[in-house]
Amino acid sequence: MKKKSKRTTKHQKRHKGLLLFLVFMIILMLVSLAAHMIVVVDGNAHILKLEYSDRGIVSELPEQKPDCILILGAGLTNGYPSPMLQERLDLGAALYFAGASDKILVSGDNGTHYYNEVQAMEDYLINECHVPQDAIVKDHAGFSTYESMVRAKKIFCVDSAIIVTQRYHLFRAVYIASRMGIQAYGADAQRVSYSGRYYREARECLARVKDFFYCIFKPDPTFLGEQIPIRS
Repeated sequence: MKKKSKRTTKHQKRHKGLLLFLVFMIILMLVSLAAHMIVVVDGNAHILKLEYSDRGIVSELPEQKPDCILILGAGLTNGYPSPMLQERLDLGAALYFAGASDKILVSGDNGTHYYNEVQAMEDYLINECHVPQDAIVKDHAGFSTYESMVRAKKIFCVDSAIIVTQRYHLFRAVYIASRMGIQAYGADAQRVSYSGRYYREARECLARVKDFFYCIFKPDPTFLGEQIPIRS
């Protein structure tokens, strides 16, 4: 009888442990889903409905010019902006020439001497889009979407911005910016479809949850430094 009782107790403990684990996982999934939906719904409310013609962007832009057009990095291919990044740069330039803002802030990864994303972005804007160099400001330490937004606020003193990236990424970017105290508008750069869509979207779902909590606890980015106001 004693042996049976011990076995029963062990079984009950395992059952209780499994039940607690399942409850924890369900709570974690519900919290993650709620965080994901908050980021998407809030971000979506600030996305501009852009319209185009042969003359460029013709839709109504914010009445008051934002401090900058903030273009987020998307990687290089053989030292040249990737196709996704080219879309972002093209739209950023179109917004600039439409009079959306007088400044473009390019934010990307320049973590080593051998990888300089922001220089490639500036070169493309100047050489391919004919944006004047003095209109471009570079953030060399935008290692993630969160860090780009924190640095835009704390280093470049950005109070308002049109953020340029593809739609799947735009919800999170605009959400983070808003939580950092930036009046943010989103501009969807996507014009074509790219391979790896489902992988990117799955990864983005996880990133939305991560950055939802980052926006609550507000960790410092990898690098800060002296302020360089984008508007002197």
